[in-house]
Amino acid sequence: MNEIELIASLKEGNRDAFNKLVLDLKDRVFNTAISILQNVEDAEDITQEVFVEVFNSVKNFKGESKLSTWIYRITVTKSLDFQRKKNRKKRFAFVQTLFGAEDNAPKVDTPHFYHPGVQLENKERAAILYLAIDKLPERQRTAFILSKTEDLSYAEIAEVMELSVSSVESLLFRAKQNLQEYLKEYYHKNEK
Repeated sequence: MNEIELIASLKEGNRDAFNKLVLDLKDRVFNTAISILQNVEDAEDITQEVFVEVFNSVKNFKGESKLSTWIYRITVTKSLDFQRKKNRKKRFAFVQTLFGAEDNAPKVDTPHFYHPGVQLENKERAAILYLAIDKLPERQRTAFILSKTEDLSYAEIAEVMELSVSSVESLLFRAKQNLQEYLKEYYHKNEK
């Protein structure tokens, strides 16, 4: 079944077509979400939310981009929205602790993150890299993740992020510069 037939079947509410779509793209959606959120449970939740959104919204899909690009866009948006919401909760909890409301403050801890696609011997380096990626500004982080973990072309990233290819190139260039700076500090401290 080609993409046009798949989209037509999805718009008709065909469950088999939807199951095929989920099987084909669930790993890519999960990998994108986990790369942004750095938490397995959150990435699993977002993956489910993405496919619920796709199922509910596919009738409105205009076909101006590839279906996978549209799904990446949903994944990135949902992941970033979730992360912003989580960061607001962390800031609120911190403010509460400043004013002595520690007992009521939600416990927010940052788990050690390991991407499932990383080889065992590279887990520590990957964790350090993902901490550095997490420091990047949102658009640089998104472009970098789509490029390096999802292996999308600049044109595909531009389509997902709704930017020009030259803007994507610029974001990736600045992301690499920032990562070099963050990682240089880490390696400088740890090589002494």
